[in-house]
Amino acid sequence: MIFTAAALEGIEAGAVTLAFRRWEQPRVRAGSSQRTAIGVVAFDAVEPVDAASVTDADAAAAGFASAERLLAFVDRKAHGPVLYRIALRYDGADPRLALRVDDALSDADVANLRRRLDRMDAHGAWTEATLRLIADRPAVVSTELAPVLGMERAPFKQRVRRLKELGLTESLEVGYRLSPRGRALLARLGT
Repeated sequence: MIFTAAALEGIEAGAVTLAFRRWEQPRVRAGSSQRTAIGVVAFDAVEPVDAASVTDADAAAAGFASAERLLAFVDRKAHGPVLYRIALRYDGADPRLALRVDDALSDADVANLRRRLDRMDAHGAWTEATLRLIADRPAVVSTELAPVLGMERAPFKQRVRRLKELGLTESLEVGYRLSPRGRALLARLGT
């Protein structure tokens, strides 16, 4: 789900506990969660509702002044005919933040990361080369980094996101850098 900055602020503060969306079918499910700019948002319930049943109290819980304003917003952003009511809550910081600063890698941590990188490399080695490129050229945009590895920008960015999932890289305003965890792993892998 895409949230406005105001909605994310409200979710983090606990003031926004509902969202409404028009979809063909639900795009989130109860019990799932999503990482956002503020951290993790958990979805506790997802149910279809009739627009006529949406109250001003529902709108306030979704961060809107009235049901009319809420429904106008939802209708402008509609991706289907069914209106869904989503109960949500802030579920804490992005776990990758803590992971990427953890640079005290045990032998087991290194072995686990090596196994995961090897799986990523199953159809062609790229993980270590990408990590080393980012280490050598921090804060450089993907449009400059991708060609160094003979890649287009979009697939390169997808690969960097996969490394970010392991806590090895972090995105900057411009470009990327290795996280402390990524630097520690490269040091353990050697040259």
